[in-house]
Amino acid sequence: MPTLPWMTPQAPGPGAEALVMASRLEVRSLRHVPGFFLASMALLRQARRSPGALGLSLRAQLPRRTFWTVSAWDGRDALNSYASTEPHKSTMRAKRKVMRESTFVFWTVPAADLPVAWGEVERRIAEKRSEDRANG
Repeated sequence: MPTLPWMTPQAPGPGAEALVMASRLEVRSLRHVPGFFLASMALLRQARRSPGALGLSLRAQLPRRTFWTVSAWDGRDALNSYASTEPHKSTMRAKRKVMRESTFVFWTVPAADLPVAWGEVERRIAEKRSEDRANG
């Protein structure tokens, strides 16, 4: 599946900062990919409707069993509200048992710099994974 293009559900205010959250999620087996993909699409729809969502994109590397997300929020409260609301809350709890590895990174950018490039997401996640292995 190709990368879904950046979507902007809500325009940021002038001079706003955005909290960026990026993730790399790997499922244990190819048999888990279809269910995880369907769940990802449901959570993408939820994020698009969530207050404070400034932008989001999803990349699914199905043969590699790997899903990447990047989203931008108008603050930590908006992101936490999304994550603690259904269907995200119960979906993530249910999918933990099929996960092989997950990496999450957070940083802030001027909202005027959105969308976040996938190269930046990959770089930050690679750094985090290296740190986690070193501290391991």
